[in-house]
Amino acid sequence: MRSVSGYAASEPGGRLRPFEFQRRDLRDDDVAVRVTHVGVCHSDLHAVDGLAPGAPPLVPGHEFTGEVTAVGADVTRFRVGDAVAVGNIVDSCGVCVNCLAHREPYCLEFPATTYGGRDLRDGSPTQGAYSTEYVVRDAFVYGLPAELDPAAVAPLMCAGVTTWAPLRRAGVGPGTQLGVVGLGGLGHLAVKFGVALGARVTVFTTSAAKAADARALGAHDVVVSTDAGAVAAVAGRLDVVLDTASGAHDLAPYLGALRLDGTLCVLGLPESYTVSPMALLGRSLTVSGSAGTAETQEMLDFCGAHGLTADVEVLPFAEVNTAFARLAANDVRWRFVLDVTRLTWPA
Repeated sequence: MRSVSGYAASEPGGRLRPFEFQRRDLRDDDVAVRVTHVGVCHSDLHAVDGLAPGAPPLVPGHEFTGEVTAVGADVTRFRVGDAVAVGNIVDSCGVCVNCLAHREPYCLEFPATTYGGRDLRDGSPTQGAYSTEYVVRDAFVYGLPAELDPAAVAPLMCAGVTTWAPLRRAGVGPGTQLGVVGLGGLGHLAVKFGVALGARVTVFTTSAAKAADARALGAHDVVVSTDAGAVAAVAGRLDVVLDTASGAHDLAPYLGALRLDGTLCVLGLPESYTVSPMALLGRSLTVSGSAGTAETQEMLDFCGAHGLTADVEVLPFAEVNTAFARLAANDVRWRFVLDVTRLTWPA
């Protein structure tokens, strides 16, 4: 077994504390990665808040970059010293119809998640990348373009692919009218991707103060969603809308913004959505979610070619609880990343 240091939560909503634990010895198809940077995602907050009383310690972290330190006997895609990135899926059955179609997040046996899941071979719990090392099956490791800052790439492995996959599946490109609801960790990447793909991008935000931020990211139009007149002005105009807002809200305005056969992709995972059946009456629309691994390396290569990364604030690893508190207060622009190489442990 491999000794690892990290941060873990031991109670619902509790502080993360230094934690020593073990990773498995490498299997023939495994890669060991020295974690250098790990993103802090809202789902990490939700996981800690949702811990059951008395549950074993949980190490969060599912979007990270690092350096290969060892490879299994059958690994040919990576060598020691390679810069790599890993996202929120670390294994799948590999034989079901969805896996064979390279749609591993929809694995019929349910995939192994980076943390809070189960290893598909021995049943042990998975622990995340708020740690100095991660051991992962090579098929779920991705090459990191040399042109990109590893810290700013880490959020691409969750927020990035979450927004990239539906854009690619919808064929977004020149001539596409794209809407993005919300301007946060997901939304700011959706804007960057949409603009780089050649779409005309309209951002919907509840805050007029974010209009300048949206335009700085490349958005062509900004609609304050509390302005009924402004929302009505874009009715029936958009081909695709990515809804990244994390608060409970009504989907009707965004369905109304779609053209015939338009697509609304809901990504923000709020506690609830509201939609009246009347918003769908007499319409030909698609409502979808997002998950994907087939597009992950494509996304990284596209980002390398276009110089795209997340806008991040990097904190030392020991400030993980500061990052959690500020993220809970929405005090971030646009993602926190922890520098795991800065290993000054608190007293």
